[in-house]
Amino acid sequence: MRRMFRQKETNSSLHPSAVAPAYTIDRYSSYYPMNHTNRGKAIIFTHAEFNVQNVKLPKREGGEVDYITMNETLERLGFDVHIYKDKRLKEILTITKEVSSMDHSNSDCILVAVLTHGDEGEIIYAYDCPYQISSVWTQFTGDHCPSLIGKPKIFIIQACRGNELDCGVKVEKDGVARYSIPTHADFLFAFATIPGFMSFRNTKNGSWFIRELCNELNENGQKYDILTLLTFVVQKVAYGYESIAPNTPEFHLKKQTPCIVSMLTRLLVFNCV
Repeated sequence: MRRMFRQKETNSSLHPSAVAPAYTIDRYSSYYPMNHTNRGKAIIFTHAEFNVQNVKLPKREGGEVDYITMNETLERLGFDVHIYKDKRLKEILTITKEVSSMDHSNSDCILVAVLTHGDEGEIIYAYDCPYQISSVWTQFTGDHCPSLIGKPKIFIIQACRGNELDCGVKVEKDGVARYSIPTHADFLFAFATIPGFMSFRNTKNGSWFIRELCNELNENGQKYDILTLLTFVVQKVAYGYESIAPNTPEFHLKKQTPCIVSMLTRLLVFNCV
């Protein structure tokens, strides 16, 4: 049950420019308020084609299934969805900077998804070059985006994080918030796989992770908090999927485990649309 929200006056060391004036919530409220005028923006960067110097990246067959499915799911949850295809890094950073500069006072949260190829060291690929995902999400920290202070900032990354493969193991069945908030609080990162490992995508059904994420959000997105939902996404991908590639033994019967990194400070439930 949602707690009542009230304005609480406390001392603050925040610079005035780092305060979101339209956002009031009790310091220790259990839930993020999801009753603003808008749910918030959902920005999806999807990549199928690449032209990276000295790096040959295959076309991401089936990637269109992911962004179409995500678009339907996020719109159902009330997000204002914007899809950007095969953008160069300069374009990506221009878009994210513009979004981070907007006034999000009347929004519940923000979501950014990147569907692309990736590599070790948190490297992901734009159309024209590799970059680190931190160059995107750091634009939304409290000191750069005051109107999202104290609000959920969700980042979904569908990309490999290395070249290792998981062979699996056999299991035997037996008002104005005047208190200080860290600039990196209220972020949630949902990665398709753990560091160093590959993620899998079906050319017809899309990526394992995005498919199960959307299934869970569609079925229970307005019922359970996001970390509970993501726990079941991890479960479904980890236990329900296995690569089938008998003609390429090195990729045959491999497993995948999504990875969730949370700095959320409250429970997040998409319970108001």
